[in-house]
Amino acid sequence: MRQTGRLLWDNEQPPATVIKYLAGQLGIDARLYALYAHRVQTRFDHSRSLMANLGLRTASRDDRRAALVAAIDAAANGDHRLPIATAVIAEFRKRNALLPSLHSIEKIGLGGRAITRRRAEKELVEGIPPERLTLLDRLLEVDPAIAQTRFHWLRSAPDAPSASNLVGLTERIAFLRKLELDPKFQMRISSGRWDQMIREGNATPAWLANDFNASRRHALIVAQIIKLGQKLTDDRRLFDRLLELGAVRELTGRTTFRITGSRTMTEASPSAKGSGRRGERRSDCQSARNGDPGSVRKRDPLIDLGR
Repeated sequence: MRQTGRLLWDNEQPPATVIKYLAGQLGIDARLYALYAHRVQTRFDHSRSLMANLGLRTASRDDRRAALVAAIDAAANGDHRLPIATAVIAEFRKRNALLPSLHSIEKIGLGGRAITRRRAEKELVEGIPPERLTLLDRLLEVDPAIAQTRFHWLRSAPDAPSASNLVGLTERIAFLRKLELDPKFQMRISSGRWDQMIREGNATPAWLANDFNASRRHALIVAQIIKLGQKLTDDRRLFDRLLELGAVRELTGRTTFRITGSRTMTEASPSAKGSGRRGERRSDCQSARNGDPGSVRKRDPLIDLGR
């Protein structure tokens, strides 16, 4: 009871190793356990004696309420079951209360997770005007102009850096800015709960999100819009950078680029440099042998002094 924090269930058979260990401590035959406590009253009386000796008691309503609060706090960092169940069990142990059944612990954990989710959804969309929420719902409807939902269109932004893709990326960024959702809404909920919303939104298609209740649907769309605004803005900056590098390459003929800090430097590969100098020397020597004095470059004395 001290180790497990609970009573034995009806007809529960402990592991044989545990029975042999206890039998060795008591100096009796381990096979006698099969004859123990055939009367329910005997098992009940022994359990009460053990509880009094260990300072334990049956979990009350207040204990279950405290365990629910612990589950709510643990669920603030996500929907992972193990941390929530661990927090519930730890709260019962802290209050010297016997653990209830596994079904009760599971119900407490699921209840705490559901409460935390509803609170986060409410906090995320709080203060958004109803007409703006209606506009967000329309993102899940098929737009005849593009023959798909705007929700899917926003999440299918191109990745390859090209001029045509840059136009599509810019159109999506302009559309997101028209929705006028403040990115600071993300700070209203914990980072763990935010990451959970993002994961759910990434795996949820438009037709499925349309079946959610209003609170969950609006929170999912708001989280996706904020995340997409940040991602597309970063992609736009990367596109601009790559296109800038491509333009420099076309103008200079350089094939290798090195980005240092905020400056972009272009350089040819060492082999190209060496081959270029050797080619120039061979050309100059050939011209000199052919009697073309103008082709031989004269050295600058200042450069020679600098060397």
